[in-house]
Amino acid sequence: MVGEAASGSGLAASWTRVRNRLRSEYGEVAFENWLNRLDVADFSGDSLVLSAPSRFMRDWVAPRYGDRIRALWRLEDPSVRTVDIVVGEGNTVSFKQESPLERAPERVADRPGRPIHDEAVTALLDPKLTFDNFVVGKPNEFAHAAARRVSEAENAPFNPLFIYGGVGLGKTHLMQGIAWSLRKRQPHKQVMYLSAEKFMYRFVRALRFKNIMGFKELFRSVDVLMIDDVQFMDGKDATQEEFFHTFNELVDQGHQIVISGDRSPSDLEGMEERMRSRLGCGLVAEVHSTSYELRLGILQAKAEGSAGSKVPDKVLEFLAHKITSNVRELEGALNRVVAHATLVGRPIALDSAQEVLHDLLRAHDRRVTIEEIQKRVSDYYNIRVAEMSSARRAQMVARPRQVAMYLAKQLTSRSLPEIGRKFGNRDHTTVMHAIKRIDQLSQSDPSFAEDVELLRRTLES
Repeated sequence: MVGEAASGSGLAASWTRVRNRLRSEYGEVAFENWLNRLDVADFSGDSLVLSAPSRFMRDWVAPRYGDRIRALWRLEDPSVRTVDIVVGEGNTVSFKQESPLERAPERVADRPGRPIHDEAVTALLDPKLTFDNFVVGKPNEFAHAAARRVSEAENAPFNPLFIYGGVGLGKTHLMQGIAWSLRKRQPHKQVMYLSAEKFMYRFVRALRFKNIMGFKELFRSVDVLMIDDVQFMDGKDATQEEFFHTFNELVDQGHQIVISGDRSPSDLEGMEERMRSRLGCGLVAEVHSTSYELRLGILQAKAEGSAGSKVPDKVLEFLAHKITSNVRELEGALNRVVAHATLVGRPIALDSAQEVLHDLLRAHDRRVTIEEIQKRVSDYYNIRVAEMSSARRAQMVARPRQVAMYLAKQLTSRSLPEIGRKFGNRDHTTVMHAIKRIDQLSQSDPSFAEDVELLRRTLES
């Protein structure tokens, strides 16, 4: 069969015979996971080039199967001296004819890779969530600047970038802004964006169908990995273990990781210590609660970009004052006002906006403040309100203070550091401990649980 592989039909026939031998020698599982996805890319002179779909697959196949592939090809055509494995058009790894003791190190030529085409990942990106549509204000300017820096840098400027904050403050918008910007500025990069829940689902599915190597290949071969809402991995030990190793692999390769969560890395109690340490080793950026100026700016930008009725400034100012919880709710309120005016054919006015949003505005009017919680709990336990911020640690003071911290977390949208500041500038870890302690006492002491529930109901009524 000398020289036969040089023809198109001969090359295909030789490759088929080599594949069959590989399947027979290494078994069906190894063949399907790794070798079945190789293909002949080029054959000229004494060099054969095989293509792999990803760098991770190439790096796995190279040291484990490369020599055997070359040996089988030499049975087909003794003129073959080298077998190279490439990723697309780049990243070549060569297997020479030398004995194992004399083998030269792998030859790697770094060239741009290709984007991953994954419909499930692509579907997650909202075309509205770009940097152009993100309104920057003091509460989010640091996180925004960090996100822009990552999206513009060729190499990872800080790894990982961890963005955290409360619900509806813009974390996902920044994450998707990075993804869209990377697609536009650096289309050669392989970018993977998905939620932590989706990562966990894919991992469980890989375990179920015994395709864990395929899972590793997918996630460890990307240039940028973006995981949204990482707190959903809390308590999922197996998923955390796999994510930890994926994290290390990507960082070691100098590839960028971007993560978002509702708490800072140190506050993710359901995460292993080593994982919390890893998440916090790069740049941690908080998205703070919105200010009035930022809310008004968001509403103005949204109103200008929406088709339909013109929204008077007085209506925008009213909404910015009244709806303070999060950006998502704020935008939803504006959408309702605009939709109502469009459907009934009337211009938008302050009184009609109040009528359309009466349920939402009533809910916000009932919103509990930390000061109200402190006063109600102090009255219930017959202590002075000032004790909530004092340094006293006596049980008769410490327990009501913990109850108030617990209710502040349950009934307000304030972050742990913000709650701590309202209780005598205490650290957020003190608030975390209080919440955990009240949870434990409520489970073990029904009478205490009734007290806490009664306080909650009176505050919500």
